[in-house]
Amino acid sequence: MPGPKLDPVVSDSVLPISVDVVIIGGGIAGVCTALELADRGLKVAICEKGQIGGEQSSRNWGWVRLTHRDPRELPLMIEAVKIWEGLDKRIAGKTGYSQCGSTYAIASDAALQAERKAQEELGGYQIPTHLMNREEALTHLQGYDPDAQGLIGALHCPRDGRAEPQMAAPAIARAVQDRGGTVHQNCAVRVVETSAGKVSGVVTEQGRIACDAVLVAGGVWSRLFLRNIGIYLPQLRTRNTVLRTDAVEAGPQSNLKTTSFAIRKRMDGGYTVASAVPSRYQLTPDSFRLFTAYLPTLKNEWRSIRLGLGPAFLDALRTPRHWTGDDVTPFEKTRILDPEADAPYIDKTLAVVKKTFPALKDATVAQRWGGYIDVLPDLIPAISSTEGVKNGIPGLFVATGFSGHGFGLGTGAGRLAAELITGQSPVVDPTPFRLHRFTDGTKISPIPVITTPQ
Repeated sequence: MPGPKLDPVVSDSVLPISVDVVIIGGGIAGVCTALELADRGLKVAICEKGQIGGEQSSRNWGWVRLTHRDPRELPLMIEAVKIWEGLDKRIAGKTGYSQCGSTYAIASDAALQAERKAQEELGGYQIPTHLMNREEALTHLQGYDPDAQGLIGALHCPRDGRAEPQMAAPAIARAVQDRGGTVHQNCAVRVVETSAGKVSGVVTEQGRIACDAVLVAGGVWSRLFLRNIGIYLPQLRTRNTVLRTDAVEAGPQSNLKTTSFAIRKRMDGGYTVASAVPSRYQLTPDSFRLFTAYLPTLKNEWRSIRLGLGPAFLDALRTPRHWTGDDVTPFEKTRILDPEADAPYIDKTLAVVKKTFPALKDATVAQRWGGYIDVLPDLIPAISSTEGVKNGIPGLFVATGFSGHGFGLGTGAGRLAAELITGQSPVVDPTPFRLHRFTDGTKISPIPVITTPQ
């Protein structure tokens, strides 16, 4: 099934002989890192096995939120929002970013207490929020039927925003090209080369590029790529389904999350709609290999996890786990992961949206799509050097495992990754995001948050 239609990026026709840094993966984290490096005067090449932004970076909800963040992510997300606010001017392009605010409907006393805690946490960073009573919430959410799901109030954060996933990564990639960087689509990196014990280049399907550093920002493919090197990354993937409607005049202008759904207004006048209830997780062989690493997460989330077997299990069994620079790799055999959308599941969600907002009763489905989210056991990303882990290589870095939080966080993640690569003082403490936290004896556990819209 075709995913969202992406804004085009024209690939550079010539593979460079050498650059300072090769970025593996053209998603939001990869292109943002490339932009930061290029603005620091480094020569960068982005190698993307498929299309810039072709997987989860164009398939997410489009939220750019501070609210309901893991406390370990919040300082980096604050920096990310600062970057988003000036990004269009900086790149002389359009990402669709606007600071529309986010609203979280409250339907129970327990949810009210949780939102008060969220408000207190944001207040510690001087982030403004407004905890509304029922009457204020109904005024704010014009057209909301309080009897549809129940409503006793809402939390609103005006600094939250949204951007257009099909526009953002391509616009940033084009800005990298404007700064002298190169973009190579349908150009999978096969292996990383080393000399004198550190990174010296990469071998792509189109040839070799010499470099001093490599960033693996391959989304759900990062574990497979690093495993070929012998580096442990306990990453799994989970499928999500989203739809967009045709343009409608009515409906909320801020992002909205209820107990059943999440919606946000699009630049084209329609809405992006997703369920607030997790879809079925498809088991793979890695689900069993990594069972121990994910046990704390399962204990926290077992009520909301629906397990099932599907094509993903057999596909993973057939996927090679080792290859050389002369081999055709799995990345070349699957240019873009494009899972089938769960149409009955997401259509039920849209029905709830229409019941909650009767003004949207005539909204029609323009498109449905599926996507895979890269997940780590503690539900925060790895943005890190690989030094300190078994088989780690000086000059090899990772930015992956964003666990459904990566689109909004991508600008901040790119800045942090660039600072680690260049040895500059990092914008935030990178300790929570270090890769070797999974092998150095640190207790790995997710910190429960109220919700995790992207």
